[in-house]
Amino acid sequence: MASVDLNSDLGEGFGAYACGDDAAMLAIVTSANVACGMHAGDPEIMAETFERAKANGVAVGAHPGFPDLWGFGRRRMPFTAPEIERLVAYQIGAAEALAAYAGHRIAYVKAHGALANLAAAERDVADAIARAVRAVDRDLALLAIALTAQVPAGEAAGLEVHQEIFADRGYAEDGQLIARGRPGAMIDGAEEAAGRVLAMVEAGAIVTAQGTHLPTPIRSVCVHGDSAHAVATARAVRDRLEGAGIRLAPFRA
Repeated sequence: MASVDLNSDLGEGFGAYACGDDAAMLAIVTSANVACGMHAGDPEIMAETFERAKANGVAVGAHPGFPDLWGFGRRRMPFTAPEIERLVAYQIGAAEALAAYAGHRIAYVKAHGALANLAAAERDVADAIARAVRAVDRDLALLAIALTAQVPAGEAAGLEVHQEIFADRGYAEDGQLIARGRPGAMIDGAEEAAGRVLAMVEAGAIVTAQGTHLPTPIRSVCVHGDSAHAVATARAVRDRLEGAGIRLAPFRA
């Protein structure tokens, strides 16, 4: 593997409320998924995040989610696939506008939270997201959860698709993320997370909680920016990968 990307979900504050240490994360990651104002974020935070990312040479993507500030976009909401398509298109437009305002450019789209989980399991939702991306800007790439319905949906829409794994989440035997709140869902130790990431990248496979290897291309690794251990985990992952001779670079600049 020539290189791997390290991404994080950033810009997830709202108004006077901060979420995570974006400045520290932007000094470590190579790509930033920026909230678009529905599950978190607002015009001020978006513009500032894009500006900081550009200054740090970090690629940026739109990170659309359900319109759920109370639930941080982690609750499933009863929207139809066409409604989801328009919600995603709306948020990509906002991200592209604020990125341009800050002198940066959106390179890709990655769905957030419950919307991403729904698209991972349900092809009609994954197709809706892919159609929205293509309709707004067919040159954007799709950052998809590895081994999920997001991958064939993006490919069917003619998008450039890249697959990601998660440093701080556990995997079930089917390759899906273990649901939050269940044993093994979260990996809190920075060194444990870094070791798991290196093992998966070197193997070219997701490693489940039971040790099963599920082969998949891995172009990006995500560390959630809202975690209390986010900065330590991102730094440990970067150090472990680079220490193994793996170059870190944006999957899409």
